[in-house]
Amino acid sequence: MHILNEDLEFVEENRECSYFDNEISDMRYRYINHCTVEDYQNMLEHGWRRFGKMHFVPECKGCTKCISMRIDVKNYKFSKSEKRVISKNNDTKLYIQTPTITKEHLDLYDKYHRFMNEKKQWPYQPITPDDYVRSYVQGKDKFTKEFLYFKDEKLVAVALVDILPKSISAIYCFYDHDYADLSLGKFSILAQIKIAKELDIPYIYLGYWIKNHYSMGYKELYKPFEILKNRASLEEETIWEKYEL
Repeated sequence: MHILNEDLEFVEENRECSYFDNEISDMRYRYINHCTVEDYQNMLEHGWRRFGKMHFVPECKGCTKCISMRIDVKNYKFSKSEKRVISKNNDTKLYIQTPTITKEHLDLYDKYHRFMNEKKQWPYQPITPDDYVRSYVQGKDKFTKEFLYFKDEKLVAVALVDILPKSISAIYCFYDHDYADLSLGKFSILAQIKIAKELDIPYIYLGYWIKNHYSMGYKELYKPFEILKNRASLEEETIWEKYEL
């Protein structure tokens, strides 16, 4: 008998850490073909993330540097500098739709990662259409969207976003650094905050925050935010607390 499309759960131990050289990490994975809104909401509240159909959460022994964080939307107030970013993008067009793949997607993704390889030494290799679909198109459901940003009819940024009744999950964003003056990465987060306010969604999950990290430290700019204080199983209660500088 052959069982097709079976959901899987497994732990990968002693893998190379994605954020710190010479460190190892342990990651729990769940491959879920059809994740309900209720299950996904519970996983977000417990610190899980997803790419495609693969959901994951760190379980590193003796290390808790990766901290799950979420923006407190209700109490968020745009700063003067953030209002300037929004103003600079008055002519940036935003389209929200179900995730897709085009040559423009792939070209922009590769251009972004070539830049980050030079600037921050991120590992780089061109993404294949299959890999892009696996990470950013597969697993889409009613709650999964892509935010497409256009400037002068040119695709300049893509953000993959899950919009649930009680939360928004910012999955990934890539953009054209030729338009650095527009602060597109920041503008994408601000656009999600505006939409969350309009839909009365209380939290935006930005994934893992690592204080003072060259790639992950920027997330603390979006205050107020809460951090997950415990590593609870999906059946246990979580403890979220407002982060105080």
